[in-house]
Amino acid sequence: MEPKTKEKSQSKILKVISHIAPIALGLFFIKVGIMHFTEPDWFEPIVPKIPGSAKFWVYISGAAEIALGIGLIIPFSRKWSGYATAAFLILIYPANLNMWINNLELGDGTSLSPTGHFIRLIIQLLAIAVCIWISRIQDTIVEVRKQNVLL
Repeated sequence: MEPKTKEKSQSKILKVISHIAPIALGLFFIKVGIMHFTEPDWFEPIVPKIPGSAKFWVYISGAAEIALGIGLIIPFSRKWSGYATAAFLILIYPANLNMWINNLELGDGTSLSPTGHFIRLIIQLLAIAVCIWISRIQDTIVEVRKQNVLL
């Protein structure tokens, strides 16, 4: 395969991924956000005691997840939604850390092993990286569109 052809092929793959990733992640966040309203008892046990009512924070984080998921799906809002989702994932990690440190079970009795918690941390870090990538790739997409218009 010639370098130009290989470059075009990689560019097309990246373009497809840049459209699929935010939609898939957005749908995931919407689904989990809805679960915060339909199954709040499942999330409540891991909410740290410091901020107050666990149910309140479950509902607030669920609403945020739905809004962020919608933002990731809508192309013109992806850049800022990606950054906001990355920040959100950092802000909610104390609940996961609380679950890990205190060996808490979710509302259905599900618990994670130390390895499970570590894997969850890695997944959370990867999700943050993907959200930042989604935000940054939007600039590239906009630049390519501007160049195509100028041609």
